[in-house]
Amino acid sequence: MRNLIRDSKFDFMGRTRFALIVSGTLLFVSLVAIVLRGLNFGIDFTGGYTIEVGYDRAPDLAVIREALAAEEFADAQVQTFGASTEVLIRLAPREGLEGAQVSDEVLRTLQPTAQSGAVEMRRVEFVGPQVGEELREKGGIALLTALFGIVVYIWFRFEKKFSVGSVLALVHDVTITVGLFALLQIEFDLTVLAALLAVIGYSLNDTIVVFDRIRENFLTMRSGTPADVMNASVNQTLTRTVVTSGTTLLVLISLFLFGGEIIKGFSTALLVGVVIGTYSSIFVASLIVLRLGITREDLMPVEKEGADLDATP
Repeated sequence: MRNLIRDSKFDFMGRTRFALIVSGTLLFVSLVAIVLRGLNFGIDFTGGYTIEVGYDRAPDLAVIREALAAEEFADAQVQTFGASTEVLIRLAPREGLEGAQVSDEVLRTLQPTAQSGAVEMRRVEFVGPQVGEELREKGGIALLTALFGIVVYIWFRFEKKFSVGSVLALVHDVTITVGLFALLQIEFDLTVLAALLAVIGYSLNDTIVVFDRIRENFLTMRSGTPADVMNASVNQTLTRTVVTSGTTLLVLISLFLFGGEIIKGFSTALLVGVVIGTYSSIFVASLIVLRLGITREDLMPVEKEGADLDATP
């Protein structure tokens, strides 16, 4: 298998229609989901209470909602959390009440809903609305700052067409990852935001490896079209890409399956991001650069006028 990948001669640059269909479909669905459904922001960004309680037996969520609504908690969001006996309740901030008072009142309200035994309090978290808004703003600034830093870095390290290709590929990866969270209404919290920043770094690293080989081959391969040079470069780095992505995915799958509900969003974002990032580093980034009209002359060092005279003794 490794020899097959190492000796591969796939025509990646000839799969423009495939890449356009896959990326176009994913981007369209993602943007529609983000615009129409929006993100299911967690308590980190919205503010409020997160209360986790445990039952001896799986409770009826409808009964829990009715009990909370009767005690003026009509805005409560109720869902199972991991096991069917664990219930997560989200509440909006309540003026004049501290976290301990709210949790005690919720626990008292839920006691009659237990079929047997007592309801146990697992954890209580509270984030003020102003703090949540500040975290949301700073999170967006962090993403934009990361993208800006990447543009500056690649602009100086590579030719500007490579910079445009890498940034568009990163936007492609982040949009699709965020779109999945909007489509499935998975909770979007600070851990997911951290995962998105990690996805940006991973995808960029993969893209730079490919771009480095493309630049080297443009300077060493004396024949062949730009598409031939890029095909050769992607094939030469394919083993590294597959092995790196494969080992990373093994870890992320373990986190997703056995890490628990607390990091479910984090591991989901990384899983999707690594898969999409690997795909984009092979197809999207290189195809964008090719469509921008990269040539060997773009990568040739610029000779200063009069350099020959300066070298004359």
